[in-house]
Amino acid sequence: MMLLQKVLTTGALISALTFSFSSATVGAAGHQQTGVGPNPFSECGIGAALFPTVSWAAVTSNVIWDLGLTGLTSATASPETCNSKQVETAQFIIDNYENIAEETARGEGQHLTAMLTLRGCAASSHPALTQSVRQNMAAEVVQGNYSAKSLVEKSSSYYDALDSSISKSPESCTI
Repeated sequence: MMLLQKVLTTGALISALTFSFSSATVGAAGHQQTGVGPNPFSECGIGAALFPTVSWAAVTSNVIWDLGLTGLTSATASPETCNSKQVETAQFIIDNYENIAEETARGEGQHLTAMLTLRGCAASSHPALTQSVRQNMAAEVVQGNYSAKSLVEKSSSYYDALDSSISKSPESCTI
């Protein structure tokens, strides 16, 4: 009982320090407003990887595993890795790459629609995003070494093409 209380107290202290540190540092640098960004205990680290949809379990896991240090590190060093929707989209791409690539070439399909919806993109933006991804991937596919790439490398290229397309019109997608 005493150990659990100590772990929870330490976790609360780390959380408070994390919020203070990230608010002061990020706010001072002008990159992000205070309070904006991933929660290092529920959206980042080992806990988020193990329990992406159960916040209390992610927090508990992060605090018990390493007092939240992996969550804090990933939230401050690479916050883009904390967003579970981005991770889910990347996993969806690798799991369904062949179908997504074929449907992207055609310009429509259920896997393509599912991927864009999973990524948080409005249905009205799907045609424009698909066209942009097609253009980005066309440049990738014509490279001589593309066919020799592994599934992971091809999926990563596709994710980069998608991410690049979304960054051109960020209002199209919520995440």
